[in-house]
Amino acid sequence: EKAADALMSNKFRGSGQTCVCANRVYVQASIVEEFSKQLAARVATLKVGNGLHPDTDLGPLIDRSAVEKVQRHIDNALAHGAVRITPEGMNSSSAKSGNFFPPTVLRGVTAEMECVHHETFGPVIPILEFENEDQVIDAANSTEYGLAAYVFTQNASRSERMLARLRFGHVGLNTGSGPTAEAPFGGMKSSGFGREGGLEGLHDFVDPQTIASP
Repeated sequence: EKAADALMSNKFRGSGQTCVCANRVYVQASIVEEFSKQLAARVATLKVGNGLHPDTDLGPLIDRSAVEKVQRHIDNALAHGAVRITPEGMNSSSAKSGNFFPPTVLRGVTAEMECVHHETFGPVIPILEFENEDQVIDAANSTEYGLAAYVFTQNASRSERMLARLRFGHVGLNTGSGPTAEAPFGGMKSSGFGREGGLEGLHDFVDPQTIASP
């Protein structure tokens, strides 16, 4: 339940259009059925529509090309065997026109699908299954990107092992929260270089000077 709640706030803020939203969700095979049911039930309650309305949970995507990209990722996954486990329509009366997209959860997602290799940047949660630590760490690290990752476990030893091996600039442990101003934020691999925020973020505004004397 804690992981499902955290994923809801992590994934759907900004309608899935933030750089640290979870793009791939790996769930251990022994709990994937229960986790998927709990997540789908939560997603089905979300209301899509005008962000100025107090009962709206998700607003529109940035433009039409963003809508088309999200739909393309879903179509690709469904064509390769994934299954949609949330309603296809939108739980709203104010999203009949515009760049709105229903929050979607997909089961049976596999590594060759487009949504696993490219950032969807929209309200889609693809669920992949794993059996053991090595498998999920290898899968998580398999892309060229390394901006943010999130780990949920009640085992302290496992969390230490996983945090040490994940190649991401920001890793949340039992939380879906993103970076904070007082902490350095940036990615690894092709997710950029340097850091913003924290003491490290000030270095770009400083000219180091070396003083040499006899």
